[in-house]
Amino acid sequence: MARESCNFDKDEAEILKPSSSSPPPSTSPPPPPPPPLLSLRQKRKAPEIDLNEDFASSDCAHRPDDEGESRLSVGFSNRCSACRKKVGLTSFRCRCGGLFCGRHRHSEAHRCSFDYKAAGREEIARANPLIRAAKIIKI
Repeated sequence: MARESCNFDKDEAEILKPSSSSPPPSTSPPPPPPPPLLSLRQKRKAPEIDLNEDFASSDCAHRPDDEGESRLSVGFSNRCSACRKKVGLTSFRCRCGGLFCGRHRHSEAHRCSFDYKAAGREEIARANPLIRAAKIIKI
């Protein structure tokens, strides 16, 4: 009778994460959230103007209006993205990045671009990895 050696340190159970057989979703990531309200309430300083400077110079005539540009880029709306109704405190932020009222908060109501099915599959795959048992030596 031959003796079989068994090393349990080498034959431990393996945990395998499933490889993604489907291509990654083609949806783009949601846009970044709007800036906080504190930045909107900050006081804007008026640009300092030198009174001795010649106003007919080309530098002053083509100077961009910094204040107007910052107002456009910082804009925060509290209106529904579907019906433009004011929402106030009853707003719902969707994963697609839009802000919606109670009537349009569901993904079917506002034609949501976020793929909930693919996100659910990925979450389940992360939470439940494949477990392969260690090989058992048969006698």
